[in-house]
Amino acid sequence: MTDAVLAASKESITRGSKSFRSASRLFDPQVREDAWLLYAWCRRCDDEIDGQDHGHGQEALSREEQERRLARLYDLTRRALAGETMADPTFAAFQRVALRHQLPERWPLDLIDGFAMDVAQTPYRTLEDVLAYCWHVAGVVGVMMARVMGASDPLVLRRAQDLGLAFQLTNISRDVIEDARNGRVYLPSEWLVEAGLTPTPEAVADPANRAAVHDVARRLLDVAEPYYDSAREGLRSLPFRSSLAIAAARGVYREIGRKVVRDGPRVWDRRAVVGKGAKLWLFSRGLLIAFWTRLLDRGRPAPDRPDMWTRV
Repeated sequence: MTDAVLAASKESITRGSKSFRSASRLFDPQVREDAWLLYAWCRRCDDEIDGQDHGHGQEALSREEQERRLARLYDLTRRALAGETMADPTFAAFQRVALRHQLPERWPLDLIDGFAMDVAQTPYRTLEDVLAYCWHVAGVVGVMMARVMGASDPLVLRRAQDLGLAFQLTNISRDVIEDARNGRVYLPSEWLVEAGLTPTPEAVADPANRAAVHDVARRLLDVAEPYYDSAREGLRSLPFRSSLAIAAARGVYREIGRKVVRDGPRVWDRRAVVGKGAKLWLFSRGLLIAFWTRLLDRGRPAPDRPDMWTRV
């Protein structure tokens, strides 16, 4: 019998993220399926607020409509966690993975809180403000994924959070012009002012300001690097195939950030992506890193995590 919930979740990740879809193939079957289930719900929540379809298109939504959709997301998520029968396959998928792994209610609600920040058009004055947003829309996803992979140690969950933070800092730097055109600025306004810019979407999107905006984006990517390093230290605590998949995804996303740095202000002429050849190399490198952490790192204590922002 076809598992309609799982099939819909697989279709969601196939349409929504080629990078994560490729990396998910490296998980063992049960973790892979649970990752698809969780991804489908995360993608749906994001799309609901942005008026998109798997990250594509942009339906203009009124503030009232966004708030209505936000309230619905909170309601359906709470009902799914309470064990109610879910007619919507996306929330049935979320319910399946959340109950199987006993995800605390605060984690999925924290994710939706991040979308609430978008609806409220929350300003991000400081780096700490940006990192708090990154927690809500990505760090907490890393923590939930770690739980799906069998992790429960707070130290391991913190490393998973760090990878989510690094991913989102990379996303912000890659998408800064597109976000500004949609009326959103996630770069710290203090940094924009220091760069001589008015911290408004119009100023960030202005082609005349590309060089200054790139300097700020590059500064944000510098912040991401120690979070990527910290995440590597958590790989040894995951099952081997999970560490392989996460190492691969880490490599691909980190390369996107490096491409933003290398290409300079012209990087935003088109969306920064990692080509198939580079992705294959990075996946192979992820395999080596996974083996390294499995065979060599396990014999030594993990270094202390630097004194960085954390929510875990």
